[in-house]
Amino acid sequence: MEYDVIVVGGGHAGIEAALVAARMGNKTLMISMLAENVGATSCNPAVGGLAKGHLVREIDALGGEMGLITDEAGIQFRILNQTKGPAVRGSRAQIDMDKYRVIARNKILHQPSLDLVQETAEKLIIEDGEVKGIETLLLNEYRAKKVIITTGTFLNGVIHIGKMKQVGGRFGENASVGLSESLKNAGLTMDRLKTGTCARIDSSTIDFSVMEEQPGDELPNPFSFRTDREKFKKEKQQLPCYIAYTNEITHQIIESNFYRAPLFTGQIEGVGPRYCPSIEDKINRFRDKDRHHLFIEPQTMDNTEVYVNGMSTSLPPDVQRDMIHSVKGMENAKIVRYGYAIEYDYVDPRELKHSLETKKIKGLYLAGQINGTTGYEEAAAQGLMAGINASLSIQNKEPLVLRRDEAYIGVLIDDLVTKGTKEPYRMFTSRAEYRLLLREESADTRLSHYGYELGLLDDVTYEKVKQKDAQIKEGITLLEQTRFTPNKEFNALLASMDEEPIKDVATAQQLVARKSFDVAKMVQIVPELAKFDDYIKEEILVEGKYARYIEKQSQEIERMKKYLKVKIPEDFDFTKVSGLSKEIQEKLVTFNPPTLQAAMNISGITPAAIEILHIYIKMDARSNKV
Repeated sequence: MEYDVIVVGGGHAGIEAALVAARMGNKTLMISMLAENVGATSCNPAVGGLAKGHLVREIDALGGEMGLITDEAGIQFRILNQTKGPAVRGSRAQIDMDKYRVIARNKILHQPSLDLVQETAEKLIIEDGEVKGIETLLLNEYRAKKVIITTGTFLNGVIHIGKMKQVGGRFGENASVGLSESLKNAGLTMDRLKTGTCARIDSSTIDFSVMEEQPGDELPNPFSFRTDREKFKKEKQQLPCYIAYTNEITHQIIESNFYRAPLFTGQIEGVGPRYCPSIEDKINRFRDKDRHHLFIEPQTMDNTEVYVNGMSTSLPPDVQRDMIHSVKGMENAKIVRYGYAIEYDYVDPRELKHSLETKKIKGLYLAGQINGTTGYEEAAAQGLMAGINASLSIQNKEPLVLRRDEAYIGVLIDDLVTKGTKEPYRMFTSRAEYRLLLREESADTRLSHYGYELGLLDDVTYEKVKQKDAQIKEGITLLEQTRFTPNKEFNALLASMDEEPIKDVATAQQLVARKSFDVAKMVQIVPELAKFDDYIKEEILVEGKYARYIEKQSQEIERMKKYLKVKIPEDFDFTKVSGLSKEIQEKLVTFNPPTLQAAMNISGITPAAIEILHIYIKMDARSNKV
């Protein structure tokens, strides 16, 4: 009953936390209500997406599991925003939900130094402000140096379908009520959030012929850098998704039943995700729209059930049947599982340090939806970092805190612990100031050195990353050093590629910066690049195309690093800094940070506020000299 690390919860956050803790040499225990549901995907049968795909690749680069499991369980792979810039593209995979769960659970069961027990965590054991373990509903007491809570929607969860309310963390499963009370009693600030899911339909009762087919990419790309790309592209079997639409009849059915919607009757009090609203919320907010997209997604390779993405709801069963039958192609659809909404407790993430350890209780870490996030990917990223930092703390080492310019994971955690959230937080590319540097394909070259240093990536894997990095740098050097003069022969070559001639000496890098230049054209003007693999050439092109912007962002980052070390005078008057809100001024006065870095770590202090503060410190220094 004695462990180094206890992880409560077997969802995406719990899986990453438990595996990384065990792999970093800790005797680890995972406590889960149902052992067979470890790794269950409660909502949509997909991993990744815009910005979320970045998180999956970063998890993989650090030595996490989500990318590897997705590659094995995936049944369709697509790159979203393919026609847009590389910084805002996102990889997404449909997964076989059953296979994903089995793979994840087996990884837990086969991991050395990791035990799994099917119990319900009921109470935190806290002594002198430090967590010492967990007491379960069976009155078993498990002791540990560190405890990581990853309870998802199970914390005091309540399910809603029409007027029906049922205590539960997922349909058919119990909620964790005692643990929620224990967290409140420990002094943590808590509130309620809401999320939901849609009905699942028997695939054999749908007429797919009247819907728009949405296939996967012809040559699918794996999520994990550790997956054999060429083998994956040749052998991965894929299933199509389909697009359907709501219509005026659908909208009338929903609108005429608003009075029965828990979302509008006051039955649901928690705040739902703004960017993934229920269908009743969509119809209420966007009544001017003639139709809304519905993505019909297979849940397994056998395609016996589909997920109706875009139709999340808590309306009563009869309304769910009517609105689904109003959709073209689903007139005879049979519902296997009804949609529902779920309310649950979460902890204000401003209660956390950047390491995800709570400020009030030493040794207690929180990860996933308990911190106010939504989505498998956001949860897994936090679970991985909580597991890493709990392990580092046991080793008496400094925590690993990724900066905003290093990773989307850094942006995610920094946003949560400094700004908090009043609605389910999801990741977007727009949240990252340095997104051009944080592209999906660069995740391994950005972050694998951390995974290697932590012992989560082996020598062979890390050597491949270093080789990739060296090849990209070699390619960039070739672009910069290859120069062309505006002679007849070269301009004729450009003309053959439908490119404008050059009038002055130009480097290959300047030419590939043209919007019209692609990989094929780049190789035509610099044939030496042909030796590299396709994905390496793609990265060389991107780096060359955006070299000026990448350099500008890099300089900005270096400048930020430099002035975060700036000391703040002891007698500095924060109330005299115009441009700072009263709230920020009050926080600075209360904490009186010694440096700009310390100020940056205060909850609610934004990068813009730091910029203003820096200017005033310099002005103050000049006036004192005079």
